[in-house]
Amino acid sequence: MSYFAINRVVLIGRLTRDPELRALPSGTSVCGLRIACNSSRKDQDGELIERPNYFDVSVYGARGESVSRYMRRGSRVAIDGRLEWREWETAEQERRQAVSIVADTVQFLDSPGERHLDDAERSGDLDGESEPDRELVGVGTAVAEDDLVF
Repeated sequence: MSYFAINRVVLIGRLTRDPELRALPSGTSVCGLRIACNSSRKDQDGELIERPNYFDVSVYGARGESVSRYMRRGSRVAIDGRLEWREWETAEQERRQAVSIVADTVQFLDSPGERHLDDAERSGDLDGESEPDRELVGVGTAVAEDDLVF
């Protein structure tokens, strides 16, 4: 019997709703996300068909707080994490179970300008007069645009 196991998930997709930040009884922050990732295949006629897949993701601690602050519905994101199986009982004594993803790493794939434009659209400021945010935010990092290497 092998004792070797791998539990790793890597996804790139878009948020289907705004992140939901909450605090656990222990005080730890947890941010809930739903990510859509398309998969494609050819049908019987050779036509390419895209089908969305939806995944629930939890991001804990300061990472979750950053995600909640800087990401919105439609934001592009890369997730590296692991699968977690949960089981619970409803008020009607029914047993439920679900598999979700616990993110170890979250990367923001939208540029700061795209995030700013999205915020401006939400606030109604579409004249473009306000100064865009000058920081590139990844979870746990803040880098000035001048510091970008690529």
